[in-house]
Amino acid sequence: MILELKKVFLVENESVKLETEVDMSPVGEQAAAFTGPVAAEICVHNHAGLVELEAEVSFEYQFDCDRCAKTVNRKFAYEFRHILVLQLSEDNGDDYIEAPDYKLDIDALLRDDILLELPSKLLCKEDCKGLCIKCGKNLNDGSCSCETQETDPRMAILKQLLQS
Repeated sequence: MILELKKVFLVENESVKLETEVDMSPVGEQAAAFTGPVAAEICVHNHAGLVELEAEVSFEYQFDCDRCAKTVNRKFAYEFRHILVLQLSEDNGDDYIEAPDYKLDIDALLRDDILLELPSKLLCKEDCKGLCIKCGKNLNDGSCSCETQETDPRMAILKQLLQS
């Protein structure tokens, strides 16, 4: 969705508010993990010539836990703020979002924000115990019948250093 922001840029104290859904299909296979639409509430306002975008997004995301491989559905909600400018100068490219010709592709901006905000390690719960390295049992469901874990032979020298 392209937002037309000419009036906001040119009129002090002007604002635009809208509710929309962000299209996540351009992110490829990862888009399948979004189990529903990404709802977004957006407000762009001009305060004394400073144009600021505020967005709140919420969505459900399905993933396999990185420790135990259990499939989990989780709701996420994020807030984003950006300062908009018509043209970037060389020294402030990372601080501002460019809206050339008073237009902004809100889907692309929020899609990038969401993907950057998602955790790099997705867990079913914070204290997930993972899987037994011998039998593969999910240790969140109880301990396994395997004997105590043997030290990896490649790590034996480090164990000796810790014991001395």
